[in-house]
Amino acid sequence: MAGESATIGEPPALREIDSRDVVEVFAALREALAGGAPVLPRDRSAANWATVSWGADASANGVESAAGDIALVIETSGSTGTPKRVALSTAALRASATATYRWCDARTGKVPESRQWLLCLPTHYIAGAQVLVRSILAKTQPVVLEGRFTAAAFVAAAKQLTTAARYTSLVPVQLQRLLAAAADDAALAADIDRVMQRFSAVLVGGQQTPPAQLAAARERGWPVVTTYGASETAGGCVYNGEALPGVRVREVDGEIWLGGDQLALGYLGDPERQARSFVTVDGVRWYRTNDHGTVSDASGCQRVRVTGRIDQVIISGGEKVHLGAVERAVQTVPGFEQAVAVPVAHPEWGQSVAIVVPNPAAAAATIASIPTAVRDACAPLGRAARAVLLVEIPELPRLSSGKPDRRQLEQIAAEHAHFCN
Repeated sequence: MAGESATIGEPPALREIDSRDVVEVFAALREALAGGAPVLPRDRSAANWATVSWGADASANGVESAAGDIALVIETSGSTGTPKRVALSTAALRASATATYRWCDARTGKVPESRQWLLCLPTHYIAGAQVLVRSILAKTQPVVLEGRFTAAAFVAAAKQLTTAARYTSLVPVQLQRLLAAAADDAALAADIDRVMQRFSAVLVGGQQTPPAQLAAARERGWPVVTTYGASETAGGCVYNGEALPGVRVREVDGEIWLGGDQLALGYLGDPERQARSFVTVDGVRWYRTNDHGTVSDASGCQRVRVTGRIDQVIISGGEKVHLGAVERAVQTVPGFEQAVAVPVAHPEWGQSVAIVVPNPAAAAATIASIPTAVRDACAPLGRAARAVLLVEIPELPRLSSGKPDRRQLEQIAAEHAHFCN
């Protein structure tokens, strides 16, 4: 097994664009896919925005293959960790988009004459950028949801779609907002159901979708498809737990590895991280996801089950606890669908589990007693997985991607660690 730390020559000019200017990003990405300058969409509204340079020493970039292969650079740090710049080739972006269409067509049993996308996500995230790539391959203009995501804005934008085959990509918090609006407003619910049921697929990813949320959406006839992937895989490459056509999956010591033509070239300016994340085994290139999970073969396809992040494993009283597993268990309890499990210091066990849950009725972070239903949900995971602290806050802090800001949530839990029992 070998790490991948090949270097590149002097790259072409990197086209840095404000991700809020979707028209410009779309045009630049179209040019990049045709062999033009690579594109870096950036959120210039962010407080820490700063101009990026490739660096004078191109040999430090650590990206495999020629610089001319790069079409798109995505900056990402996920919910934790230091930023990384993922370099994606035209081939990888096309492979990912094509696999999405092949999977969707296989489910409907037909290839549509035309496809159109509704963009609801920032283009500096791979899910948003891929909506544009898929639109370019479909040779159609995407509809863009402008401004803040609300159920009314979503319905208005969805009504602008004109093709028979319609798609969109959401994060779980957006799906939750649509479900909440449908539950609260009968008139709006009819409109939401109507536009949602017209989609060929509603991709939902970026983080795990709470089971109750997923079930509620599907009960309404919404064609929700859960997706799993990363910037390093040019977007989602496992849909509804099933590897897309052309995607390779394997499990190594409990970690999920992904392979295929959709893999990124590597990381700009970070050969050490690249060597850890991208490896070649017996001539096959793999991306190590850092996710715990299982892989099985069923009915001629690979099935993937993600059980949590490797870096979200804590040791409590000498026992390993997978926070992702705790979080999924707690989210099955009514009222806790958006709960987040984070580590918290414990005077006896070293570390333990805290649950943070949004409660609009809470004026500030408030300690609450842990309901029996939550304790029962965690019981099958073992004593160490039992939550010792429940904190209710008015609203979950989130990253611009829609993911919970786990760093802030850990800080909130740490401020109340003395309440641990």
